[in-house]
Amino acid sequence: MKQYLRELPPVHEIQNNERYVRISSASHLANEPLKEIIQEAVDYVREQLLNGHIPSNQCSKNDFMLMILDFTEEKINTFVKARLTKVINGTGTVLHTNLGRARLSDNAIKHVSDVASSYSNLEYRIKEGKRGSRHDIIEDLLIKVTGAEAAMVVNNNAAAVFLILRALANEGEVIVSRGQLVEIGGSFRISSIMEESGAMLVEVGTTNKTHFYDYENAINDSTSMILKVHTSNFKTVGFTESVDTKELMALKSLYPNLTFYEDLGSGSLYDFKKLGIGDEPVVREVLESGVDLVSFSGDKLLGGPQAGIIAGKKELIQKLKKHQLARVLRVDKMTFAALEQTLKVYLSEQDRIHELPTVRDIIKSIDEIHGQAEFFKKYINKSSALYEVDIQENTSQVGGGTMPDVELATVVAAVSHRIFTANELAEKLRIGNPAIITRVKDDKVLIDFRTVTGKEMDDLMGGFLELV
Repeated sequence: MKQYLRELPPVHEIQNNERYVRISSASHLANEPLKEIIQEAVDYVREQLLNGHIPSNQCSKNDFMLMILDFTEEKINTFVKARLTKVINGTGTVLHTNLGRARLSDNAIKHVSDVASSYSNLEYRIKEGKRGSRHDIIEDLLIKVTGAEAAMVVNNNAAAVFLILRALANEGEVIVSRGQLVEIGGSFRISSIMEESGAMLVEVGTTNKTHFYDYENAINDSTSMILKVHTSNFKTVGFTESVDTKELMALKSLYPNLTFYEDLGSGSLYDFKKLGIGDEPVVREVLESGVDLVSFSGDKLLGGPQAGIIAGKKELIQKLKKHQLARVLRVDKMTFAALEQTLKVYLSEQDRIHELPTVRDIIKSIDEIHGQAEFFKKYINKSSALYEVDIQENTSQVGGGTMPDVELATVVAAVSHRIFTANELAEKLRIGNPAIITRVKDDKVLIDFRTVTGKEMDDLMGGFLELV
């Protein structure tokens, strides 16, 4: 075995190989990471030899060189390829957490690009020529769209919850209904975040029923806050009862020193209820009911970038802005740029709402979806005899822990291949360029065009036809 190990070429010999020179030059990587990749390749081949996975008595020095170069080329290609890439979402789930949730509008994307490619007035007041605060950039827009006295932005809604609890309820008791002690994606638990914040959780009611008197009886001299939590990705149905926000506000006159805070989770600025889609509360309506603070996500129903938005009473927002955690949790110029253009749509004429991909896709008509599906079917059937495409009725989901009980009527293209199984076809589409993410059901690949734009149709159909 030792004599075969001695046949492995040294690093400098690989570096002088013509094929390696060509590969390394095309990669534009520096010498140090390239050298490390070569060493990984040599170590890999050595390990394969020692473990008997390579028949040493059948390999020459040239064979080993080819193995090392193959491994090196594959490793370099993987290394230089973009980690974060675009995918085509054919699942029909609009706010697909694994696929990045909300897509940004064209105006938001352009504004991000403009701001990111130059210097900006992130913390600079141009008129006065003095230092400013990033909190001021879009606060007026948030005030107008929510009706709040003041508002601020942190990096996500979990951060918003933590900041509010830490700054306003540290070492105080916070009353929460047992039916709202949720755990959402990534093992984020309200009870755990409360413990980290220093606030003390006081559970009231039961899993399925919480009454007004449960809250009232729990209030004492140590109570700092009453927290109402959006239940996110689940619904309690059947023998249930809860206290709505307006009813809870009856306690406000009796206990004026308590903070009434509602974590809305998704935070809708558009009233989907008027279209018969879910029962998601509109942020403005919640604030008008009298709560002191609300928080919600920027990249869910709002349709913007990842952010946590806090809106409510000016006195409380000022305390949050001055807290040391506000700097830790602050957002950057690109988030502000995207959020600014997203919010302006809500302050524009109603027909502009379709500029926001999230809202547009949720309210997308069945006729439009059906039209895309039929076009796809005709094109694929005409272009390849290996596919069979049927149009079927189905349902889409909103996703992102939003409206878990809402099913949006849709149609899908159900695709089968004469050679590949549905799982094989789904995998080949997924590893294509761009990746096409689908659903598989009843041994067919399903494409839901609710989440496929007209601009993506060519890439989608091309991805299928590349596999024939």
